[in-house]
Amino acid sequence: MGDYILKRLATSLLVLFALATASFFIIHFVPGDPVRQMLGSSANPEMIEKTRHVLGLDQALPQQFAHFLFKTFTGDFGDSLSLGAPISSLIGNRVMPSVILIIYGVLIALVIGIPLAILSALRPQSVIDNAVLVMTTFTFAMPQFWLGLVLALVFGLFLNMFPVSGYEGGIGGILQTLTLPAFTLGLSLVAMVVRTLRARLLDVLGSEYIEAARARGLSEMRVVGKHAMRNAFMTTLTLLSVQIGFLIGGTVVIEHVFQIPGIGSLLLESILRRDYPLVEIIAVLSGAAVVLVGLLADLLLFILDPRVRMA
Repeated sequence: MGDYILKRLATSLLVLFALATASFFIIHFVPGDPVRQMLGSSANPEMIEKTRHVLGLDQALPQQFAHFLFKTFTGDFGDSLSLGAPISSLIGNRVMPSVILIIYGVLIALVIGIPLAILSALRPQSVIDNAVLVMTTFTFAMPQFWLGLVLALVFGLFLNMFPVSGYEGGIGGILQTLTLPAFTLGLSLVAMVVRTLRARLLDVLGSEYIEAARARGLSEMRVVGKHAMRNAFMTTLTLLSVQIGFLIGGTVVIEHVFQIPGIGSLLLESILRRDYPLVEIIAVLSGAAVVLVGLLADLLLFILDPRVRMA
């Protein structure tokens, strides 16, 4: 197991280095001068050059890149160009709403998707199965911003059940302010959970060991819940870990629609201000979160699935 973990860690570090490199050069090749954006159109050339020198933007691009890598991998992120505050504190103040939103959305997707997948797999080609497939296709096809606006209109304005903007801490505040955004995020995942889990359950339920379990007189609930789900859920877990990157990207739209002060809204604000250091660090940290979730999913599969250990 130690060799497996070391190999996965080495691969993860290479991915992070590639991500940091791509983030740096893509941001620097975007048209626009961040110093002029920060100082405004009334700034004179002397002030612009002095500010560019203070920020290190007058250095050669390889030198800036080396400085960026050193700051990133040592945790010294520096200050925001547009806000003047330390990047670490800006991200620290915004990260919790986004993390809670993603976890809440994934839980909603699993709570809705797993029972629907089991119902579809136990009654393939039935009315229930067809209805579930149509419903999940419909939710998957809806754009997140449109779904968020519909949920805000129906449950926020018409029914007055939830606020349509803002964020509050605590269990009660989270349930009030993040339920609609989490449903917006989770419903886009339901189709993936249902379709992958249903397909895998259909394969597992037709296998010999499931027939043997039924022949021993085990109830259908125990056969599905204990024996079939343990093998079938492996594929869904793997795909769910891959979807974390899309969820992080989806929070940008959802946080903007519901005015949530999270990492997604901070990223959008920093892009509009051409705040290069802040955009780069957010991109690298988001990629690191995706890599970490993928690594944890691989380790969990290594522990639960003997076939992975044998391979």
